[in-house]
Amino acid sequence: MKKLIFIFLMFLCSFTFKVYAAPCEIVMDADSGRILYAKNKDEKHLIASTTKILTALVVLNNSKTDEIVTIGDEVLKAYGSAIYIKPGEKLTVLDLLYGLMLRSGNDAAISLATYVGGSIEGFASMMMDTARAIGMNDSIFLNPHGLDEETQNMSTVHDMALLMREAMKNETFRVITSSKTYKLKTNFNTYIWPNKNKLLSTYKYATGGKIGYTIKAKHTFVSSASKDGKNLVVATFLDDDQFSNHERLYEKYFELYENYKLIDKDNLNFVQKKGHRLFTLESFNMLLNSDEKERISREVMLYDDVKIERYSKVVGTVSIILDGKIYRKLNIYAESTVKNETGFLSWFKRLFRW
Repeated sequence: MKKLIFIFLMFLCSFTFKVYAAPCEIVMDADSGRILYAKNKDEKHLIASTTKILTALVVLNNSKTDEIVTIGDEVLKAYGSAIYIKPGEKLTVLDLLYGLMLRSGNDAAISLATYVGGSIEGFASMMMDTARAIGMNDSIFLNPHGLDEETQNMSTVHDMALLMREAMKNETFRVITSSKTYKLKTNFNTYIWPNKNKLLSTYKYATGGKIGYTIKAKHTFVSSASKDGKNLVVATFLDDDQFSNHERLYEKYFELYENYKLIDKDNLNFVQKKGHRLFTLESFNMLLNSDEKERISREVMLYDDVKIERYSKVVGTVSIILDGKIYRKLNIYAESTVKNETGFLSWFKRLFRW
């Protein structure tokens, strides 16, 4: 009898403590764009409402958030998740972006696309242009909402991580996607919109994201989190336990990696040029584990015979290399630290040299 109970408990525990892994998942360093972990990262799938990350980015890049949008009859074509706006209702672009991201409003997506792009087709073209500029080379966007009965948006977890990384560079997007609720009053109604992204409430390091679901696409989720100066993006497809899995992945890779400033734009202490201040236009941080820290290297190339007087000039490059791959290459600038003499003294010295 005891043996049977033991076998039963072992059988039960095998289900209780099993960690489910999504068929497609990726963890990306948001600062460097480096992939820390991936599984089936290039498999193309329907992406449902995670589409709206790109919709929001295109809108933010092509309109002002305080512009007033009068809702048109096109909103009557919306179905599925909605914020239930009506023709004739007036909202700002910002209001609609909150409805888009927090409540996944398909009516908000159609209204924004029509307002910014003139039509769904025109806006989809803008989406594709933005996607290609980001480097989303395995993605197709034909609509702003992610519904897939008529037209279908396809992507990979790799491309969606690239998208979230790019979107999080936009300050307004960061504020919207990290908000737990949003309240507004229009000429028709008063709304209170809680965010459907439960990770913001259950995981204290979460900074944003977008969930998605259709019968064809199943569960999709793209999120971001920050801890101790480390910024990560996680994307998963076909994942029934998405919130738990995102938290698990964040905790694992926050623990495995540390954040290192490999290039300080104002302090290039690894290269010097007498009589000049050397600098880059931006700093560069990268997450490294304990083994990689020993293998990372900087490669500096200074150009010969670059004459520098009053204004800064490009005098070389610095590259960050790990295992033979260049993760960042920046121009090095220099400006003279020697004061230019003017007036009679300068004229006299030039005359004497002559």
